[in-house]
Order: sequence, then C-alpha cells, then structure tokens
Amino acid sequence: MSVEPITAADIAAARQRIRGEVLRTPTMPSPSLSERAGQPIHLKMEQRQITGSFKLRGATNAILSLSDDERGRGVVGVSTGNHGRGLAHAASRAGVRAIICMSALVPENKVAAIRDLGAEVRIVGKSQDDAQEEVERLVGEEGMTMIPPFDHPAVIAGQGTLGLEMLEDVPDLAEVLVPLSGGGLIAGIALAIKAQRPQVRVTGISMERGAAMAVSLEAGRPTLTPERPTLADSLGGGIGLDNRHTFAMVRDLVDAVVTLDEGEIAEGIRHGYWREQEVVEGGGAVGMAALIAGKVRPGGPTVVLVSGRNIDMKLHHRLISSEDVDLEEAAA
Repeated sequence: MSVEPITAADIAAARQRIRGEVLRTPTMPSPSLSERAGQPIHLKMEQRQITGSFKLRGATNAILSLSDDERGRGVVGVSTGNHGRGLAHAASRAGVRAIICMSALVPENKVAAIRDLGAEVRIVGKSQDDAQEEVERLVGEEGMTMIPPFDHPAVIAGQGTLGLEMLEDVPDLAEVLVPLSGGGLIAGIALAIKAQRPQVRVTGISMERGAAMAVSLEAGRPTLTPERPTLADSLGGGIGLDNRHTFAMVRDLVDAVVTLDEGEIAEGIRHGYWREQEVVEGGGAVGMAALIAGKVRPGGPTVVLVSGRNIDMKLHHRLISSEDVDLEEAAA
C-alpha cells in the first residue's frame, strides 16, 4: 500500500487549525548551557504547554481533522502518558469520547492526570505493544478511531508546528536537539525546518534503555526492542513493525542520534531545576543532558526542545536532592 507523504504544507495547515487551542510556548536563552557549549543555546519551553508536554499539538490537530462520523464514534489511543493527556484534553474540548490504553509501566501520576481530564483509562499488560492490542480490539469491535502517539500524518504535522516556531524565534539557527522516541516529534520538526533551512542540523536524543528508533535505524528496519524502566519513561515504547511514516522520515531527515545513560538523564533533570528553575521530566531533559554530558557539541546557535514536565514529583524531589535512583533495580 502506498503512503502519502507528509508535506510542509500539512504543517502550515496544522498551525492554523490548532491556533487558539495550544500555547505558543516561549524560546528562552540559557546562559549556563551557552557558557558550557561555547555557542548560543536556547530552550524551547514546551514543558509549559497546557497539558505539560508537546503531545497536545499533534493530538489537537488529529482531533480537529476528524469527520463528524469519526467524532461520533469516539477515539482511542495507546500512550506512555503524555499523548494520552493531550488526546484526553483535545477530545474533551471537542466533545469527543476518548479511551486511553496504557501499560503497567506508565507512572501513576500520568494515569491519574488522564482520568482527571475525563478520558477512560485501560491498563493492559507490561508494554505499549500489549496496550496496542486493546486499541485494535476497540477499533475492530466498537468502530472507534485510533489516534496513535506518533505514526500518524495529522499527529506528525501538529508536532511539526514546533519547528516553525523555532525558526521564527532563532533566525540564525544552526542545530536543534529533539527528544526521540517513536519519531513523530522529530519527524515533524525536521520536515518543518529543513523545508526552509536544509542546512540546519537535527539531532535526536534518546535513552540507552529501550531506544527503539535508534535500534531500528541501526538495523535498517523497524525492530522490536524490549522496554526497560527508565527516567525517560515518556520515550519508551516501540515504533511498530508496520511503521508507515516516522521510521523513513527520521532515517531521511535526522542528521544524528545520541543515547544517554540513566545518570546523564538525571543530571539533565537536576540542571533543569537548579539552573533553569524549571520542573522537567526525564524525556524532556535529554537535550540538556546531552549537552552537559558532552555528547553533542553544537557548531552554532542551537535550540534544545524541553518537551515535557510531567514527572512524579516525589521522584523529582529525590533526583534534585542528588539521590541515586535506578528504576530498573527498584522494579526488580
């Protein structure tokens, strides 16, 4: 089956569609990271988005792109937390029923937040693949419309609106650092940026524990990757063996991929709090962490996407208090 390409025009249309439904978050200079990197470093503060993460953009664009019939039958999605929160918020705003399926690995604070937004939550199995089976059952038996967290044209286009804002806020942009999971975020941003400034370097940042896209890129095809407990829990989950969009887009548009260990991610969270005075979840802190660890050395003005703040605050307190936290050992 042929797949229609996602275009820069789709991202421009998404920006108009979601205007007024999502925040245009600020891009702020980071003096501490600029001094460390020897280049101007700016933080795109998407953790200040209404639902605490970038996922609201793609979810809102997808919901507002539905037909009346699709709205009437409701939507369902699988999530590690942030997509579910964005989808629940967007569905509530549009008066659409939403069911969010998640694995037992999703932190309870994210589950509770989705319930609070009015969506029905179903906890299924111990991986996103397990939760996806329930999504597919609801689509097949109840006729609901699936809105996946990343591999969906409207979702990718919605996330790509961040790239347009980055270009406007930093006209001499040389590089962007973007958290990498299923690839919807970085695919949209890379497309938006490279359509206007193909010389801008796009680097994806992931964790060593279960970096599905990084493993798949190395293998040359979508590949199953075991999920493991990680401070960057929002970057967990596979990319799907039948991936239709994001694998090819990341392969073709992203210049480099970097992975971080748990200690490096923890340092990113601590930096966000003590130096930037922001609460940032592990998956949102990986760009800052990569700079601090010296795993990315920018060659010019750089935007670091801080993608989310939805961390369990007890865990956050332990981390900023310099406690060593190993979630894998705790789960054993």
